[in-house]
Amino acid sequence: MEGLEILKDGYLETVRNGATSLSLLGRGGGIEMMKQTVVKDKLVVLFPGEDASVQEFFYILSGEMEVEIDGKLILIGPDDFFSARNLKEPVSISAKTDVTLLYVSTHPTFHTLSNEINDLRKIGEEVERKDRYTFKHSSRVAHYAVKTAAKLELGREKIHNLFVTSILHDIGKINIPEEVLKKPDKLTDEEFELVKKHPGDGAAMLRKTAYADLADIVEQHHERVNGRGYPFGLKGDEILVEAKIIGVCDTFDAMTEDRAYRKAFTAQYAVDEIKRLAGIQYDPEVVEAFEQVMIEEGKII
Repeated sequence: MEGLEILKDGYLETVRNGATSLSLLGRGGGIEMMKQTVVKDKLVVLFPGEDASVQEFFYILSGEMEVEIDGKLILIGPDDFFSARNLKEPVSISAKTDVTLLYVSTHPTFHTLSNEINDLRKIGEEVERKDRYTFKHSSRVAHYAVKTAAKLELGREKIHNLFVTSILHDIGKINIPEEVLKKPDKLTDEEFELVKKHPGDGAAMLRKTAYADLADIVEQHHERVNGRGYPFGLKGDEILVEAKIIGVCDTFDAMTEDRAYRKAFTAQYAVDEIKRLAGIQYDPEVVEAFEQVMIEEGKII
């Protein structure tokens, strides 16, 4: 049925760390829902966070836990719940028995634990090691993209999704031969066809994970608003805003770093060239926001 999803006999992903396991049940709208298990005599520690608006909820499905509040021990069990928001100091909650919890967070953090995402990040790092000219490229793109998205006031969930996809946007290049990635001369038509496959290949990898809903961003990051991009030739609003942002930031970083076939351009030249192509290849609002970020970072005047 459209709009309804039923998950049986499995989880989107489970990560284990000895005394505890965390299974992702679902994610969306800036919320993650997880099932957490804790072994007897182990602790759940709630830490203060940088974002005071983030709230975490823990509903005990089975087992008993104990927490000390203002010198008083409080026992909590099935159907009890506790929540944390804007903590001032860490809180330790001990498992008196094996415990199973429903854990809901208003900030998506599972990607930091996800084995699948970490494996994809390693692929991205391998791509960058194959070509010294692109070392740390994805990290720089992610930095620019997140700041540009904040200028556009996209909201916390979109910015988080943009960070993840910026880091992973080039993982599909793992399938491109090293001699093509490093080629100092103009690519042949056949070689360029290989390069054009990398957004789709990266998206295909992401679609095999719990973050499949982000795959379209990776797949579209070389689309251009005039329809002259790839792989689909999408135009204007057919392209996700996150992909438009990565497209601008990706271009800037490529232009301002040395390549096998040329030396780096200045930041001012790169921004001026991107501005010249605003409304042709790049979204004008994204370009304007990106330029503001470059000015604030002192890269251009």
